[in-house]
Amino acid sequence: MKKIIIAAVIIVAAIVIGILAIQSYESDDESVVTVGLILNGSASDKSWSQSHYEAMAETAEELGINLVYRESVLESDLVKVVDELVEEGSNIIICNSFGYGEYLPEAAEKYPEVYFYHASGIEHSDNVTTFFGRMYQIRYLSGIVAGMQTETNEIGYVAAFPISEVNRGINAFTLGVRSVNPDAKVFVSWTNSWVDDTAAENASKQLIDNHNIDILTMHVDSVAPLKVADENGVMSIGYNIDNSAEYPDTYLTAAVWSWENFYISQINECIQNRFNGRNYWNGIDTGIVSLAPLGKNAKPEIQKKIDEETEALTSGRFDVFYGPVMDSNGSIRVSEGESMSDDVMLNSFDWYVEGVVIDEE
Repeated sequence: MKKIIIAAVIIVAAIVIGILAIQSYESDDESVVTVGLILNGSASDKSWSQSHYEAMAETAEELGINLVYRESVLESDLVKVVDELVEEGSNIIICNSFGYGEYLPEAAEKYPEVYFYHASGIEHSDNVTTFFGRMYQIRYLSGIVAGMQTETNEIGYVAAFPISEVNRGINAFTLGVRSVNPDAKVFVSWTNSWVDDTAAENASKQLIDNHNIDILTMHVDSVAPLKVADENGVMSIGYNIDNSAEYPDTYLTAAVWSWENFYISQINECIQNRFNGRNYWNGIDTGIVSLAPLGKNAKPEIQKKIDEETEALTSGRFDVFYGPVMDSNGSIRVSEGESMSDDVMLNSFDWYVEGVVIDEE
């Protein structure tokens, strides 16, 4: 009898332990962090959206969290897509385009318990962090590459919109060009779109047709300019990710993002309930932005100059918009010994430096 009672006790204990184990597993399952990633382009676009997707995939693997994502999301569909991601369990949502800023406040107010991150956004709140990198520093370096490489002194720049972010890049690139080649000019053609391949292709062809362009760069989320440059025997400088393997004969370098250097630490803060809605604008010293390795056709002397300027930027001894800086009309905009404020660079950069020429159709 005693043996039967002992056996029964053991069986009951095993059942209880099993139930507790199942409950523990279910509890752990429910507590897994899920990040929802909203992309304005394709996760395999070889450009802006792919840079975010690959970084978040690396982050998810590093931290053992779930990742769900939506591609090619229209700005006006943001709230609807946020609804879907929250329904699927997302407790952190990342939006990768400036254009989502118009609709993000509505989504953030609707889901105050969700942490939102907005790349290139400008308005943060209790549950919204905006973030970007000081890509203008890398634009400056890539401008040095172009300025030292060009033989015609005419460089093309395919750009999306005349907003502060894009203007900042154009100006930084041109300052880099003219720091080593004061005679060179940078011709800009607008696409009025981030992702329209046809618009980017047409803008690239326009620049090559209108000028003696021997180097083409871009601030669009399309690789069409690289393709057009390659087809026309024009050297190119890419953006977002390193596409040198695709265009080995014409690719010089690229201004690239390494978002994992931001995402890993930030998602960790969310996991630890230390989220703080604010704005981040991280520089070259954090590794979020960098210049891709120089291609085989870059002039040998360029690397030494890039190493020197990279060290100056990384150490903080120099930044791009230190005066004197003159605009395209010949007026001093930043006096010697002064520097532009972050607020002006981020929100009201509506002029161009000396050497920039806006191309007319």
